[in-house]
Amino acid sequence: MKRLLGLMLLMVVLVGSGEADSTSSVGPTPPTIAESSQQAVDTGAVESAPVAPTVPPADASAIKELMTTDQLALGDPVINSVGMVLVPIPAGKFQRGSHSVQITKPFYLSAYEVTQEQYKKVMGNNPSQSKGVNKPVEKVDWSDVVEFCEKLSRREGEEFRLPTEAEWEYACRAGTTTAYSFGDDASKLGQYAWHRDNSGNTTHVVGLKLPNPWGLYDMHGNVYEWCQDWYEDYGNEKVVIDPTGPVSGRNRVLRGGAFLSSPQIVRAANRDFSLPGRRYRLSGFRLARTYSLSP
Repeated sequence: MKRLLGLMLLMVVLVGSGEADSTSSVGPTPPTIAESSQQAVDTGAVESAPVAPTVPPADASAIKELMTTDQLALGDPVINSVGMVLVPIPAGKFQRGSHSVQITKPFYLSAYEVTQEQYKKVMGNNPSQSKGVNKPVEKVDWSDVVEFCEKLSRREGEEFRLPTEAEWEYACRAGTTTAYSFGDDASKLGQYAWHRDNSGNTTHVVGLKLPNPWGLYDMHGNVYEWCQDWYEDYGNEKVVIDPTGPVSGRNRVLRGGAFLSSPQIVRAANRDFSLPGRRYRLSGFRLARTYSLSP
């Protein structure tokens, strides 16, 4: 009986811990982090975690094998001094609702979400709630990320920054037009993303799920990813070229959904937002880097 009571108490603690991160993002649409993190947990069968190594593949040659011809024309992936694998992303366009969005310049994007080990190498601390050197760093606000970019840029002699929202969605879609980078069938989501039905209420080591067609991991789920833009509703333009969002605002854009998000929230097109000074265990980031067109 004592053992049974102990197990029941443990279950209560684990279930209750999932509501510690609600946010105060404003606006009835799109769904905010608060709404996605408080989704009722599916009582159906929970997908089992894949058998995978405890560290992500850090070899740029392994990422190169996943790249398309257009990507390879830009060169090989590169690895910086803190171990980030950066994948070249070609210029192109994608459809965002009724808008045609054009990305006119290639750029690099990190293949993985920034890990806790990488963050600590640059910032000297690890604010994450769910500790693990190769788990994504979380509980970072937008200014923390900007400071990280500035310090890393000085260290590397290259410009590191957050991707714009348009760059993020373009890279997430990787040439696809479907709800997810792998298609429209949400039943396959567990192969590509950590979300509310398979995460066990926590983040996971980056790179354990399948990548998108451009060799980018965890673009759906695991942690929300900060973008460069202020949040606002899209305008009425039919063609948008290299959009960077409004010049000011109240909330910053977050993309990709997180480990507590429903399948709908982790779609490529779904938008979210938060006050830039808020830190949540749901929020992390990945970095973009300027691509030099000169030899």
